[in-house]
Amino acid sequence: MKNLFYVIITLILWSACGQSYEETKRLSRQQRREAMRRDSAALKIAVMPTLDCLPMYVAEQEQLFDTLNGGVRLKPYKAHIDCDTAIERQRVEGSVSDLVRALRMEKRGTSLRYVAVTNCDWQLITNKNSRIHQLKQLDDKMIAMTRYSVTDMLSDLIVDSVKLRDEHVYRVQINDLDVRMQMLQNNEMDALFFPEPQATMARNAKHAVVLDTRQLDIQMGVLVFREKEMRRPERHRQLDLFIKAYNAACDSINKKGIRHYRDIVMRKCGVSSSVVDSLPQNMRYQHAIGPREKDMVRVQKWLNKK
Repeated sequence: MKNLFYVIITLILWSACGQSYEETKRLSRQQRREAMRRDSAALKIAVMPTLDCLPMYVAEQEQLFDTLNGGVRLKPYKAHIDCDTAIERQRVEGSVSDLVRALRMEKRGTSLRYVAVTNCDWQLITNKNSRIHQLKQLDDKMIAMTRYSVTDMLSDLIVDSVKLRDEHVYRVQINDLDVRMQMLQNNEMDALFFPEPQATMARNAKHAVVLDTRQLDIQMGVLVFREKEMRRPERHRQLDLFIKAYNAACDSINKKGIRHYRDIVMRKCGVSSSVVDSLPQNMRYQHAIGPREKDMVRVQKWLNKK
């Protein structure tokens, strides 16, 4: 009788545990479905650890996106090519990019809406140990860049402007910004293209700048969204609210200065406080507006040649 009592108690406990396990599984499934539903409803944007994304990082921290139906999800990547993949495979609705990459994506069949021109400028940094201080000294040197991007177009511009032989400038495809920085620090590359704040980080380490797109009157950074998705009424409303939040964040940065948001820059871009202090203080962020016609024409001509 005593043994039977223990068996009954064990069966009751086992049954209770079984129900608890099944209940946990059911709740877990529900939670996953709910998370997927929320993620699907959100406006997802591929971003980079670069200063052109600062308005979105500020809007996120200041909760300016809270009025959006479904909210905004910023999806971080370390290479623009990964941002391209995310938007082409419909993992995100929007992405930071450059005009060369965006127009090439359209050629491959992804129709895009150009929502904003960003202040993403590029600097060609040369390794201090290579002693390169002029573009003509890039003959027989290696440049870290990305194919079919603004850095590829700039490489052609360099070759043409100082009349180097194209085959004597070795273009090495290094997409990840962190990898580029490591290669610079390890003296593995002669010259590398960097945006901000990585360019400031390189300059602080006494590496030289031989090209700066701010002196070329070109605006290549863009924020794009999938056109087909933005035609849906609910997405269109989300985009309108996003633009209002984006513009408000630009105004706040311009008023308070980048250093006011040093914690965001340090956290999102992975740089030190000294790098933030060394950033150009005249950087301005403009409201969401599409690219200039002359920049579009310039890129189209270059792509047609390629």
